[in-house]
Amino acid sequence: MKQRRAIVSVVGKDQVGIIARVTTVLAENQVNILDISQTILQDFFTMMMLVDVTDHQNLESLQKELSKIGHSLGMNISLQLEEIFQAMHRV
Repeated sequence: MKQRRAIVSVVGKDQVGIIARVTTVLAENQVNILDISQTILQDFFTMMMLVDVTDHQNLESLQKELSKIGHSLGMNISLQLEEIFQAMHRV
């Protein structure tokens, strides 16, 4: 079976526990993080993760969990299949 990958993006005001909360949701859903990049510019936090979602046919429930965490943190967290993300960000 071909590996199916997705991009998780996290954007918002920096605060304690962002990475822990997001990665906990991924681990609880058996989602492996393949690559991760995060940066903080003054008080602005951004993180992008490439994750393996091969075993997840319906990503809607995972997106709902991530959105719930994002809402509680006052951040925007999105999940997109890699091919959709690439198509949307192609120059």
